[in-house]
Amino acid sequence: MTRVRSVLRSARLRRIIAAYAVNRLGTWLGTVALSLAVFDHTHSALAVAATLIASQVIPALAVPAVVARVEASQGRHELSGLYFFEAVATTALGVLLSHFWLPLLLLIVALDGTAALTASALLRTEAARTARETVGPGGDAQAAEQHANAAINVAFSFTFVLGPAVAGAIVAGPGAPTALFIDAATFLACGALVLDLKPHVEEAGSESIAARLGAAREFIGGSSALRTLLLSQAVALLFFEAAAPVEVAFVKRTLQAGDRGYGFLVAAWGFGVVLGSILFARAGERRLRAMISSGTFLIGAAYVGLAASPSLAVAAAVAVAGGVGNGLQLAPLISAVQRLTPGELHGRVMGVLESIGALSPAIGFALGGALVVALSPRAAFAILGAGAALTTYGFARVRVDDVAEQAPVPGETDHRPDLETAMAIAAPGGLGSSPE
Repeated sequence: MTRVRSVLRSARLRRIIAAYAVNRLGTWLGTVALSLAVFDHTHSALAVAATLIASQVIPALAVPAVVARVEASQGRHELSGLYFFEAVATTALGVLLSHFWLPLLLLIVALDGTAALTASALLRTEAARTARETVGPGGDAQAAEQHANAAINVAFSFTFVLGPAVAGAIVAGPGAPTALFIDAATFLACGALVLDLKPHVEEAGSESIAARLGAAREFIGGSSALRTLLLSQAVALLFFEAAAPVEVAFVKRTLQAGDRGYGFLVAAWGFGVVLGSILFARAGERRLRAMISSGTFLIGAAYVGLAASPSLAVAAAVAVAGGVGNGLQLAPLISAVQRLTPGELHGRVMGVLESIGALSPAIGFALGGALVVALSPRAAFAILGAGAALTTYGFARVRVDDVAEQAPVPGETDHRPDLETAMAIAAPGGLGSSPE
């Protein structure tokens, strides 16, 4: 934690982390409010599913191109502009709830979701760059980058616990439109916090969007380590996300614990996420592969444990362990992706990672629902847990820590390897290749 506090001496990085935390809280408000409002207006679970697809799946297809476009722009306030656009879009959604028309709502949600995923990818990239700039000659830029990700992860874990509770209280009280207007205010605050931040890519304006996307695609295709990492995460997320529809049926039908029991189980998982985030913040700089693998395995083992849980109390204890795995898995994965990617490609590759995270729920939700219908909640959890645990093998093959040791020493060369060097390190047969 002392190492994390050291990078937080940067006022710029503190503002980035604050913007991320405020944005996550606002996102919870918007997601809960829209889901409940759409169901109240339509009485259709399909309409709610369409809203979630519009907010994640459709934007995921556009995000890499939008990231490349923003990075190539010569303007100064594109990142803030994305948040200000979200504020306008969310305000429009709040007004539209009083004049409900689902097609227009889905269109606005898709535009809002595109801006949100793009801003998240760029903000993560800016946090890493700012962290690297906090170290002096001879300092460990990659360690600073990991500490910044740890701080963001801790902030995210607390919003994971607080966000749904606050959102539910506001929707149950003043109503869904009020929650959306508050959400819009959080976007305005985020835009103000990052007003002076510009996605930093040298000479980006000289390349076309297609060329910039092609460079990222070529790098990912030529890097066995990065490719394995992204593919393993895509598969793991399918199993992770598939648990969402299983949880409700498991608590209410199998354990007979009702709505409060469901809330208790989700809160227990969130508490574990906080613990996992703290563990990652305290971890050393050379343990990324171990943390990603152990986090993935813990989530899978927790699903298997839930399948065998005889009571809500046992299930909650298992959920805490799963939450620890959740808190350990994503942040080191982001650090690993950044460590395997040259700085000029950070934004575009992070856009790909955001897209993977947005696309996975669409398939995962369907998988989880189908397993519950065809089998039972316990059987569904057992299958999903086994599948998630097996993806640990993919993460264990990626030699992230070895690549880190081969990176140039900050102060002697640039903070990141250039594109040619990075591709040589990460290419098959290179220093960063996965063991056969």
